[in-house]
Amino acid sequence: MTVALSPARVRDIAELRQLYFEVYGHGYPVPLGSDPVVMRRLITDGTAHWLTARACGGALVGSAVVVTEPGSRIGKLVGLAVHPGHRGDGLASRLTGAVCEEAFGTGRLDSVYATVRVVTAGPQAVVVRNGFRPLGLLPNAVEVDGCETLALFARYADGVLDRRAPVAAVPERLSALLSAASTGVGIDYAGTRGVPGRNAASPAGGAAAVREAAGTTGATGATGATGATGATGTTGTTGAEPIELIAAPGFVRRRFLELFPQAGDRFFPLHTPNAVLAAADGSFEAYADLDPVAGSCALVAVHPRPSAVAGALEGLMATVTRAGADYAETLLPLADTEALEVFLASGFVPSALYPAMRRIQDRMHDYVVLSRTSRQIDFRTTAVSPLLRPYLGAYLSAWTSTYLPLHEVSR
Repeated sequence: MTVALSPARVRDIAELRQLYFEVYGHGYPVPLGSDPVVMRRLITDGTAHWLTARACGGALVGSAVVVTEPGSRIGKLVGLAVHPGHRGDGLASRLTGAVCEEAFGTGRLDSVYATVRVVTAGPQAVVVRNGFRPLGLLPNAVEVDGCETLALFARYADGVLDRRAPVAAVPERLSALLSAASTGVGIDYAGTRGVPGRNAASPAGGAAAVREAAGTTGATGATGATGATGATGTTGTTGAEPIELIAAPGFVRRRFLELFPQAGDRFFPLHTPNAVLAAADGSFEAYADLDPVAGSCALVAVHPRPSAVAGALEGLMATVTRAGADYAETLLPLADTEALEVFLASGFVPSALYPAMRRIQDRMHDYVVLSRTSRQIDFRTTAVSPLLRPYLGAYLSAWTSTYLPLHEVSR
């Protein structure tokens, strides 16, 4: 059956909402497919590439979107939906390829990423056929039809991976993830050594390198690790002081921009904080993109530095869980050993590696996704493709070293 692709228009919103309902039911946790205000903004403000598919009779049968934001040079493939009556004829792949070609054709993107459901193998095959490479697994990352694990994939513009800045050393618990990325992305990390323990390498060396390249200065000492991290100094603890959650999106955004006014001081693409988790004694403020509908929380920024949350992440996670998020993640530069050690020491597990994620001048910098979930992880219902199996092995290895005593593992 002939299907024509065309840009989404405001008058398509009602049909698009019906399409997402028919594909996902009431369980679709993204406003793009359910909130007409958000949909209108994406269609009209120039930050999204949105293609629809219509059958020869005029019925809307497919949709795919690449959302972007000014300055980050990163897009995200979202909202891929094909009507159940039109599956099996390659429409999902055609939509994916077309919307990505349109997005990269602007010359303003270095990469486009996608978080893909793994309840079936089909979505993984679609992105792989369109040039996406596997970057890792995000266990329990979203509430869709129950708690689901997502896979992270990315597609790159030509030449981007060739401009990566080398990283000399990383915490040893990241070694398995780097090995998986060497296979999945085709990057040689043989020159990056794993160092055991927080004090085995200079804690601020990698962070300083990223900070110097970005030209970030000022009171925050930001590197863009979790949006604003990386200042050197003594790791502090807050003990058992309570964590206060302020969920006031307008206030949080204003406060966030006051603390991190320079674009180089914050880096967590396509995430805007809507809540702040603050220590009662004022020792830190952690900015979060909290989504109780999806059951997830992205820790976007920490002020004044990531080491300020050392000793408080258990309380922070308890607060996030009470707010409805069973999954939390943060994004850190691979070179920022200090920040990585803080989160690894607090139960966060390296889940995905995003090579060449951030452009600073003429070099590309690698980032790591670390995650933590308060629910039991069950991989029995996931369809992990061969391309993702090295990442599954890396995650299980890192989780084991984090949560199982060595004497238990050796039995």
